[in-house]
Amino acid sequence: MKGLYLVTDRDLCGDRSLEDVILQSVRGGARYVQIREKDQSTRDFIEEALRIKEILKPFSVPLIINDRVDVALVVKAEGVHVGQSDMPYKMARFLMGPGAVIGLSVETWKDVEEAETLDCNYIGVSPVFDTPTKTDTKGAWGLDGIARISAFSRHPLVAIGGMNASNAADVVKAGAGCVAVVSAICAAPDPEAESRKLVGIIKNHV
Repeated sequence: MKGLYLVTDRDLCGDRSLEDVILQSVRGGARYVQIREKDQSTRDFIEEALRIKEILKPFSVPLIINDRVDVALVVKAEGVHVGQSDMPYKMARFLMGPGAVIGLSVETWKDVEEAETLDCNYIGVSPVFDTPTKTDTKGAWGLDGIARISAFSRHPLVAIGGMNASNAADVVKAGAGCVAVVSAICAAPDPEAESRKLVGIIKNHV
């Protein structure tokens, strides 16, 4: 996996709809979109996911659902992302099937080692830098952490946590092929322009 990975946060979108921000981001070159909804009802989450899936279809951008394997199955999403406190990876793989994209967050070195035994499509290094959008983790990895994991792991790395245009190049050079952002796009005045900027940075350093 390489490129720009958008993780959504509707609260950061201001007076814009989440769908509009996502559309602008994929127009700007985002290659993956993960819907993260912690507070929505299951019905609302499903309806939203179906709308977003239609938006992404013309761009061939996969829809990845955070945590909720049930929602991913119902809407036929291309994948799910699970954390260390979510459904265990092997159960998610069993339910989603061998063709699904499944990412797994790693927050400790033990998590990294255990991920080597799994056939996940990528590991989400979380968080790289301290960020208010990820408050339930065990400390930031930093650039040294990215480099250490890159040298050890057989999986592609998706870096998340405090990513923006000022540090994306350093993160890619440290070994992450994919940069996941939340506020850098959701809170940007122009999500399409910000996405293009980030895509250019990533391409220049992969």
